[in-house]
Amino acid sequence: MKVNEELKRPLLVAVWPGMGNVAINAGYYLMAKLGMHLESELTARELFEINHVDVSKGIIRAGHLPRSRFFVWKDPKGERDLVVFLGEAQPPTGVYPYCRHLIDHARELGVERVFTFAAMATQMQLGEKSRIFGAATDEVSLAACRNIGMDVLQDGGISGLNGVLLGVAAESSLPGTCLLGEMPHIFAQVPYPKASLAVLRTFRTLTGLEIDLGEMESQAEAMQKNLRLLMSRIEDAIGSGESEEEPSSDQPPEPEDTGAATLDPDVEQHLEDLFARAAHDRSQAYRLKQELDRLDMFEKYEDRFLDLFKDSGAGDDDGNREESAA
Repeated sequence: MKVNEELKRPLLVAVWPGMGNVAINAGYYLMAKLGMHLESELTARELFEINHVDVSKGIIRAGHLPRSRFFVWKDPKGERDLVVFLGEAQPPTGVYPYCRHLIDHARELGVERVFTFAAMATQMQLGEKSRIFGAATDEVSLAACRNIGMDVLQDGGISGLNGVLLGVAAESSLPGTCLLGEMPHIFAQVPYPKASLAVLRTFRTLTGLEIDLGEMESQAEAMQKNLRLLMSRIEDAIGSGESEEEPSSDQPPEPEDTGAATLDPDVEQHLEDLFARAAHDRSQAYRLKQELDRLDMFEKYEDRFLDLFKDSGAGDDDGNREESAA
């Protein structure tokens, strides 16, 4: 990877898919609302396996390897820039060298502090406020968490790259903090934007970055209504003795049947309109992602969506998933 530009006191936020999509959705939100652009790609082909093939109209094609990319926001005030590292998946092996490679590039970019986002599933009730738990690599960062009233993670572990990356950062004398957003354990397989919102609010307070969270607040409120409705239906079914015919409370709501193979022409045109708007105004990209998630189509359009954040702003309409050279 090649460093393309000088950054001003940059921070790094690293996110991957995980429980409740808490981290990855927060990362996408930052990218969209700050109008970030692609900086480089971390190539780690040897650490991933292809364990499926794609089928389109009966034709089999090799599945794609997960991609790992750095996106950059330049602070117009010239005070502090931001780098978001977005990984499509966590490697099944070679986690340490993967994190080592990531931190090495972060140091090349001049990153001063590393943040990872994650979810923490607890017995919290649906209507309760999502707490933020924090852990840090150094006393100064931990004190900053305590000063804003965060719950400090006293013991235990942080699984996956959310924790390992900070361990590698600590080895490189790079301070780091993990922000864990609380969510109900019974909805661990459902996107939970309320926890993403809590993480972003805390991140904004810790860093002083100006981030408009209005759209995330609306999404969190809408999802809370949907989950309350789901719970009400389940409770009614249990009360009437029909629980065996209803989905278990620890299962996500069934996605809308949109015909994954063929989109309705009106829906397809709606998506094209949203892509066009996002291409001209990156702040609209998060609305596009919400719609793709609702239609259960984000995976199909993921590369085209991320291409919106290239320097040129041009989309890759053919959906080619080939990795660019590092």
